[in-house]
Amino acid sequence: MIDKSPARIAGMFDAIAPRYDLLNGVLSGGLDRYWRRRAIRSLQFTGAETLLDVCTGTGDVALAAARAARGARRVLGVDFAGAMLTRAVEKTRARQLDGRVRVVRGDAVRLPVPANAVDGVTIAFGIRNVAAPEAACAELLRVLRPGGRLAILEFGLPVVPAVRPLYLWYFRHVLPRIGRAVSRHEGAYSYLPASVGAFPWGEAFAQILREQGFNNVTARPLTFGVVYLYTASKSADQAGGPREAGGVGPPHPPHAPLYLSST
Repeated sequence: MIDKSPARIAGMFDAIAPRYDLLNGVLSGGLDRYWRRRAIRSLQFTGAETLLDVCTGTGDVALAAARAARGARRVLGVDFAGAMLTRAVEKTRARQLDGRVRVVRGDAVRLPVPANAVDGVTIAFGIRNVAAPEAACAELLRVLRPGGRLAILEFGLPVVPAVRPLYLWYFRHVLPRIGRAVSRHEGAYSYLPASVGAFPWGEAFAQILREQGFNNVTARPLTFGVVYLYTASKSADQAGGPREAGGVGPPHPPHAPLYLSST
């Protein structure tokens, strides 16, 4: 059983924050940028929308969405790892986007955002780290406006039989060694393949999204299925989410960032 307690996960990501961006690029061969672009394009924004990026980490999706030609006008990034958010703030200021991109500390299962508040939600490689992914998915639905769209990137297993053995060898043996050497953290890059192996991917995770109330759910394999892009939407006549009707998840915080208005 993998320990996904918030304190452990936040501590692990805080420890690797200084080298996190470098390792993302090295270990993915630069494909992480392509995957993020695909996720942002899937939201079908016009450039006037508000985006919530959950498990924002160092803010790569948030920043990419703010800079895209048809990205988001305003972005809120939420994460519970303080050192990761510090890096996100530094990058936001360096790119002079601090007027459009804000980050706050918060938990994916108790988002500091009111219901029906944002036009789109993204999570890149974070949903598998949540101890209660069903509760997190219910939260994502709650904060979306009716008609809003969701895009989730998460690791999976290659769908091409010839690719799968090579990928698994790299993922289980090479990646952890490189990760430990560069990050100087013993556990983080051993946790990665373990967490991926324990997480439902493909149609199994798509079904979780449907059960939490999302519509038009798709699971698209990218790069032979190394990564999946999950897209979904909230129906135009649906307010709130399952939790407001007595479903899963703890009560959400009463406060909310005031700048989220997209009007």
